[in-house]
Amino acid sequence: MRPPSVDSLARSLSDIDLPPPLLVDAARTAISNGEPESAREEAVRLQRALLGPAINATGVLLHTNLGRAPLAYSQPAKATNLEFDLDTGTRGSRNHHAANLICRLTGAEAAVIVNNCSAAVALVLAALARDHAVAVSRGELVEIGGGFRVPDVMAESGAQLVEVGTTNRTRLADYQTAHQAHDVALLLKVHPSNYRISGFTEDTSVKSLATLEVPLAVDLGSGLIDNACSWLRDGRPPWLGDEPAVKQTLEEGADLVTFSCDKLFGGPQAGVIAGRGDLVEACAIHPLMRAFRPGALVLNALQQTALAYLRRDGDAIPFWRMAQTSVSELLSRAEALGVGRPIQTVAMTGGGSLPGEHIPSAGVEIAGDISQLLRDADTPVIARVQDQTTVIDLRTVDPSDDSLVADAVASST
Repeated sequence: MRPPSVDSLARSLSDIDLPPPLLVDAARTAISNGEPESAREEAVRLQRALLGPAINATGVLLHTNLGRAPLAYSQPAKATNLEFDLDTGTRGSRNHHAANLICRLTGAEAAVIVNNCSAAVALVLAALARDHAVAVSRGELVEIGGGFRVPDVMAESGAQLVEVGTTNRTRLADYQTAHQAHDVALLLKVHPSNYRISGFTEDTSVKSLATLEVPLAVDLGSGLIDNACSWLRDGRPPWLGDEPAVKQTLEEGADLVTFSCDKLFGGPQAGVIAGRGDLVEACAIHPLMRAFRPGALVLNALQQTALAYLRRDGDAIPFWRMAQTSVSELLSRAEALGVGRPIQTVAMTGGGSLPGEHIPSAGVEIAGDISQLLRDADTPVIARVQDQTTVIDLRTVDPSDDSLVADAVASST
């Protein structure tokens, strides 16, 4: 039997929201496989492979695979004053808009925005310590998701790693010895945001390290902006534990702090270098800065998030809004879904932040593993499976998506 033409088969798929060239690709693939009837399935596969919305029902607030901090953002199709000084009518700096707000929030003398925290660390090392020694505790030579390893980044930056202390105990004297032996140009303290070392341990505080006559950079990673959490209705939540904050780390004597914006800060993917003006300026004028700088969309989204902090409006930041939701409210939503069995659950921060800390939560459980069927929904629902039971944790589901969750579960059971 003669197969249909590619063109006619592609036209039969016109109800699928894909441009004609991709429908042609689906038709051609199906015909070449000897299965013209699979063209629709191929087109749907192409459609689902595109970046699109999903519902995070895992209970992991900062799910790296699902985009970390959720963020609603839009910008009109208009020119902006990205690099234009409205007062002088001359070229301005793309860095000042959001960076000035970060300084206001943290008390930093200056700040510069890059495209993620890994870039921030790499830029600090390249700008301040290329061809010079950098002292890091052996207990802080971390690897985070995606293969980012401190020793590797240091090697690429041109800095020379000097390991200090032991895996579980590093004292101020260890840093002093390293400085005397290697003429250290920079101290790097890395917050262990994605693991814990317990037991017979000791580390050196920021306040102690600041007494040495060497610039101190602290990589906080997770991006808690201020211990006071004044943007939250009930103040600092207990699940934050002893997580250090940017403002207080600078007050304790750190010369620079680097952190992510899409974790506890709750903004877009970006990284910040904040602290002493001359050190930030050295990073800002380094040739790598042009490669690491973010675009206008990211900077505007970051600005909007920073303004919400300054208004003390945690509910305007989706991450903090879902983190503050009471368990009783989550249970009411679970009962209103009308599917599964309402249960209390335990959520977590995720995204390499606050390992071991849990957040009381609630959702529904459904007997059996229906996770694949939920992912097949028009708007995929990503749940977790425990002991052949599917758990939908509502702490990470926006209330406006509850009806979509209910429909997905109903069609899967």
